[in-house]
Amino acid sequence: MRDDRIDARREASRLAEPVEEAAALARKLGLDPYPVNYWIVDHDEMNELIAYGGFQRRYPHWRWGMAYDRQRKQDQFGMGKAFEIVNNDNPAHAFLQESNSLADQKAVITHVEAHADFFANNEWFGLFGDGQDRDDEHADPDAAAMLERHAETIAGYVEDPAIDRDEVERFIDAVLCLEDTIDQHRAFARADERRESDAPPDLRERLDDLDVSEDVRRHAFDEEWLDDLAESERTDARLEDPHTDVLAYLLEHGQRFDEESGKAEPFEPWQTDVLDILRTEAYYFAGQKMTKVLNEGWASFWESLMMSDEGFAADDEFVTYADHMARVLGAPGLNPYKLGKELWEFVENVTNRREVVDHLLRVEGITWRNFHDVIDFEAVESLLAPDPAVASITADSLADLDPDDPRIDAEALERARAGEVDVERYPWKVLTTAGLAERHFSLSKPQNRGFLGRIRRSELERLARYMFDDAKYDDVEAALDDVDYEAGWRRMRELRESHNDVTFIDAFLSEEFVAENDYFTYEYSRATDDFRVASDDPEDVKKKLLLQFTNFGKPTVAVYDGNFDNRNELLLGHRYNGIDLDVEQAKRVLERTYELWGRPVNLMTIVKRYDEHELEIARRRNREPTPTEVGKRIRYDGERFETHDLDPDLEERIAANDIDYDTKPDDWLN
Repeated sequence: MRDDRIDARREASRLAEPVEEAAALARKLGLDPYPVNYWIVDHDEMNELIAYGGFQRRYPHWRWGMAYDRQRKQDQFGMGKAFEIVNNDNPAHAFLQESNSLADQKAVITHVEAHADFFANNEWFGLFGDGQDRDDEHADPDAAAMLERHAETIAGYVEDPAIDRDEVERFIDAVLCLEDTIDQHRAFARADERRESDAPPDLRERLDDLDVSEDVRRHAFDEEWLDDLAESERTDARLEDPHTDVLAYLLEHGQRFDEESGKAEPFEPWQTDVLDILRTEAYYFAGQKMTKVLNEGWASFWESLMMSDEGFAADDEFVTYADHMARVLGAPGLNPYKLGKELWEFVENVTNRREVVDHLLRVEGITWRNFHDVIDFEAVESLLAPDPAVASITADSLADLDPDDPRIDAEALERARAGEVDVERYPWKVLTTAGLAERHFSLSKPQNRGFLGRIRRSELERLARYMFDDAKYDDVEAALDDVDYEAGWRRMRELRESHNDVTFIDAFLSEEFVAENDYFTYEYSRATDDFRVASDDPEDVKKKLLLQFTNFGKPTVAVYDGNFDNRNELLLGHRYNGIDLDVEQAKRVLERTYELWGRPVNLMTIVKRYDEHELEIARRRNREPTPTEVGKRIRYDGERFETHDLDPDLEERIAANDIDYDTKPDDWLN
């Protein structure tokens, strides 16, 4: 153990300079991250941290052991190496594995600085804070302290001789089955702060307002009829506006089934406490789940720029780093690092292209109609190349730099001229963000050659339509002299504040992006009993991706009624968007939900049915059969399941006319 600590201290000493310089470079690039505390851990400690979701202490439960064993086996059999883990906290905490090469460590550190910037500036993390300060939804997180408090509280219940340990663990299991059934579109709030929609006014109140006589009321409005009407209107209101935070609803209205009395009884105090704790943690981790593509893409984008474009990886480390990045971006399946990085690069390129085109359309003789005919795109790309003064900075070129140039950091330049800055190793130190933006302008990079010329006439026309000033340039060179090289990065920073994966993909996964990056959909075919490519149509690709990320890729379920059929039964509804539920898995979840309701529970869903004859014809003709969609209600009473046909009115309420991602960040963040 002592040798291990010596190794950790030695590694920490080796990484002190990269940590300091990466943080400084991140800020020079315009990022504004939380401060980061870096910790050196060994192989086993890293696996433990990953199992615990990036924190050193969590509540006692078997799930952590399962996660640890899974991670250990992945590492052991080469199915995925863990380079780092970082958590959303202020300060953020990042854990580096001491056995990593220096190139890997540098890659991780630059990656982490970008994550810390995303944590600090993305509003979804502000919405889903730990809720310690209810008056400030954007208060800095103190997640490590929160999770440690939770761990101590639940450990106390587990160790309490008056409480059965197995009962605590079983209760946690039940809550965890529903941990993603929270309201992702609203800030964290205590359950009692989030009431159901106001019930419609009772007709009795309206009769009072109308000053109806007692004689008329007695003969025309019988009390039993008024009671039935009030309940009917309350039920209709609930069905129109279902409760999307299922955990909050159960916290307010849930009960436990008491076997001795044979009826539902209020939760024990420890059960209420545990449910509240797990719901709070579900909200804390929701931000990470909702921004996986955006966050990992952001971190990969800036890591690549720092390590490759800015030379943070030394010459003798570059091949190792290239292999590192290839493994990260080359992972099979839906890779959030690759998709996210490509989307951010596309946003940068599109923004920079609009900036350049906006200036070119102001040149005398250039219009949106003749743009592609008169522009020499190779000449434009050459003119957009960074000024040699910022493109190549050496000790010999320092004397030629102008300290009054907004691209130059005058104070750093003075120190560099005095020999206090190693500009051969860190040339970025004498540049400002403006200088770095010009130095790394995306449209001047070889991999983006031709992007400017691919702009469509429709976009040119749209840009020209909204040009309200009459500023004109005599020639292309004069126009390009006024290009704002920071436009792309500034736009990226704006977008990382308000978007999550769903809204970002919805906004920016365009036809051009799909074609540029060769995206397509594949799906299971009932005709061939195998998976096959289904479409490369951009709208199909977008829809498929949005389905993957809506509600963390899990079915969306809400509470429609807590007194279904006037029998105190819980009625849940699966918001159907064309994707079937796994019915057997849904039944297991209903079993767990029963433990939190204490009375029968129901789940409404829609299932697809295939006619065997139609299916056989489809197979012969190699086409997909057309299913019949049927509404069903699955009921569980604590002992057995029943399946009932769903009332057409209820079926209509849960059948989505469109996928429920069709909303924008401003709508969600109000």
